[in-house]
Amino acid sequence: RYGGRIHTIPFADNVVDLGAQWCHGEKGNVVYELTRDLDMLASAHDQLGGYSFVRSNREVINGTLTAKFKTIVSNIESKIYEELEDYEGSLGTYLTESFWSDLGPLGKEDKTVAREFFENYKKMQCSMDGSDHLFEVSGKGQLEYWDCEGDHNLNWKDKGYRSFLQLLMKADSNDTTDLGVLRKHTRYNSHVENIKWQTQEGNVRIRLWNGELIEADHVICTASLGVLKETHPKLFTPPLPNAKCRAIDGLKLGTVDKFFLEFKEPFAPANGTGFSLLWREEDLLALRNSEYFWLEGLFGFYCVSYQPRLLEGWIIGAYARHMETLTEAEVIKAVLWLFRKFFTNEAPTPVRFLRTRWHSNPNFRGSYSFRTMYAEELRIGSADLATPLLDAKDDRPLLQFAGEATSTHHYSTVHGAVESGWREAQRLRDFYQAHKAPL
Repeated sequence: RYGGRIHTIPFADNVVDLGAQWCHGEKGNVVYELTRDLDMLASAHDQLGGYSFVRSNREVINGTLTAKFKTIVSNIESKIYEELEDYEGSLGTYLTESFWSDLGPLGKEDKTVAREFFENYKKMQCSMDGSDHLFEVSGKGQLEYWDCEGDHNLNWKDKGYRSFLQLLMKADSNDTTDLGVLRKHTRYNSHVENIKWQTQEGNVRIRLWNGELIEADHVICTASLGVLKETHPKLFTPPLPNAKCRAIDGLKLGTVDKFFLEFKEPFAPANGTGFSLLWREEDLLALRNSEYFWLEGLFGFYCVSYQPRLLEGWIIGAYARHMETLTEAEVIKAVLWLFRKFFTNEAPTPVRFLRTRWHSNPNFRGSYSFRTMYAEELRIGSADLATPLLDAKDDRPLLQFAGEATSTHHYSTVHGAVESGWREAQRLRDFYQAHKAPL
């Protein structure tokens, strides 16, 4: 299939996005700028803001207390750019110190709830960064990422992110198989075994799994960072330069997975747009010693825009990777156990259940990239990953790299991926224009 980590499929009342789901921001976001006048996007802000916090003893936290906690983290996030400029620690250390410093005095019970809230908040933040935990995320590296101004929760109505791909390709929006301008220029099931990017003839040779050889003037590699980590020693001949290897090693592609539960009728046990799960200490200790230990990484379930009968759950990191090894029946059983644990009203059995497995898929090996503390130690960044490998004779780009992980300021996003593709196309234009050679 086409699309990479954009993957829209039919499900329930229309479609769901197994990968990229929202357009994050407006100003400076090429995805928004291409679609702003086409009535393709709608705000999901109201849909995402009214969720409840439920403890593992089935207690719903009162709104006044959660509003206080939300205000504290919102204030921390608003000053993060000015405070992290000279910060040498991890994002986890910074947020932990800031949260408990800003919280002020609390009673024993409220402080216990505050700790549970903060643990849930960290997991949600991990889902945004793509990390296993926040103590591996560079604090200073957050400054490299540029937020686009405007609404960060714009959804694709009942068409999914695939509609943006169809727009890019000038494809027939009513035909999900149409490739538009890429028609007759796309090959499926053609696994690349090796890319020989230095040859005596000066071209690039691609060897497929079936032994077929393809010769090219240039190759733009858009394999995910996870695939590069796993395959680069054998994928490229000669081996990649040390600077490129250090970038692949230092940056990281985390795992964030989703659950989609379709019910016969809308199901909202906490009387809101969703619920975040807060584990009491004694319940968490018991969970960790059970077969359902991996549920600790599942931080909440939320309603889905234009899909009234769905709940969407989110799970992160090593917990998600373990979940991917289980059967679907085992996962459903665990999720229903979780519902019984947290809610007094009985959860109906889902009509259908769907989960993602981004790490298990050998074509991805993860979800999206982030800047690690290790990357800070190595003094590398996305620019090192994006640097092309050139022909020594005429500086012709032989092997180029694109994809969200190569985006300096918009990594982990679709708009970053799109910009990186344009960047590499422009690099080829500039080369041919400078050498006055025909394209």
